[in-house]
Amino acid sequence: MRAPSLPKSWRARAFALAVATLTAGPCTARTGPWGHIPVHRDAFRDRFAAEVWLADMSQRLSKLVPARRFRLRLLEDVRYAALREGLRPRIVLAVIEVESGFNPYAVSPAGALGLMQVMPFWEKRLGRPAANLFRVRTNLRMGCRILRHYLNRHRGDLFAALAAYNGSNGLPYYPDRVYRILHARWFRQ
Repeated sequence: MRAPSLPKSWRARAFALAVATLTAGPCTARTGPWGHIPVHRDAFRDRFAAEVWLADMSQRLSKLVPARRFRLRLLEDVRYAALREGLRPRIVLAVIEVESGFNPYAVSPAGALGLMQVMPFWEKRLGRPAANLFRVRTNLRMGCRILRHYLNRHRGDLFAALAAYNGSNGLPYYPDRVYRILHARWFRQ
């Protein structure tokens, strides 16, 4: 089975990138938004799924995140955090685009931090009082858990959960923005 819409040379390059990303040795100590956490190996069920998903999403994200290594690692982490909480990675990507524009060091005027713009009071509520919300994996894990909390609270209604996530309960402007970006960039084309 092959990816139908990719040119052969691009497919080969994407496969090589996916294999290199998934088979890299253990991480050494790093500074930056990931800290010292090793790369997730179980974000994909097999190499082919990793190749197809990473190639497709990387191409869509390339205009917003030009650094290839950061982009691939971010996509893998988004997928892992979203699936861990039972969310679709495409929804999480749309939320990140609306919230921070894929800037891991974003700070909102209200005080929300990181990719998913998590408010600091959530650290205590989620049992992680010393969490660094500028670390990508910590922010994704907490943001996905918060979104799952609101989905459960609103009985699976994504529109209401997105409004609650943003703090704009009852107002449609934030969920509408997320839906527009979800349909424009992240749905299958």
